[in-house]
Amino acid sequence: MNAHDAPFDTARLQVLADDIIANVRELALAGWTPATSSNFSQRLDDRHAAITVSGRDKGRLTRDDIMVVDFDGKAVGSDHRPSAETLLHTQLYRRFPEVGCVLHTHSHNQTVASRLYGDAGKVHLAGYELLKAFAGNQTHETELDLPVLPNTQDMPALAAQVEGLLDAGPLWGYLIDGHGLYAWGRSMAEARRHLDAFEFLIGCELDLLRLRR
Repeated sequence: MNAHDAPFDTARLQVLADDIIANVRELALAGWTPATSSNFSQRLDDRHAAITVSGRDKGRLTRDDIMVVDFDGKAVGSDHRPSAETLLHTQLYRRFPEVGCVLHTHSHNQTVASRLYGDAGKVHLAGYELLKAFAGNQTHETELDLPVLPNTQDMPALAAQVEGLLDAGPLWGYLIDGHGLYAWGRSMAEARRHLDAFEFLIGCELDLLRLRR
């Protein structure tokens, strides 16, 4: 597709691609994207998102590994295949104009916690200073539940479950059982802050369980 014919700002796409590449390289080095897993996106405009191409090594991304999808999850101007989980990104962009970035990782802590708390359907977090990392929280004297959803290959069904969670109140992320974590924010920086906070807090909860035995 000629840049002049593209239905989106190609210059902005390159800026977002570089931002995704730099941030995802850090997450890959941390071991949060094993075996080409995980997917990452940023809002391109009010109809499109830039997202990682399916099956690529997230520690070695180039601009060619970032593609454009519309908010129905369909590829735009590319023959590349987007992640099967693209709908979980685009539903957030469609519903919340302020959401600018969605990050999905598969860290060891996230995956273990998703299995451990799958039956409960949530990881309860309370009393931690780091709860102030989540946008809108002003004090550690608060609590929140990180939902854990059953894993499925039926993305529309999973997206419908997420919609129910979003209807219920403020949400900064969720786990998928045996899978990993989704976190988002108004910008890459805010989404990274939410992702990092969840990773730290999940790690604390897992350590507390071990120490209390």
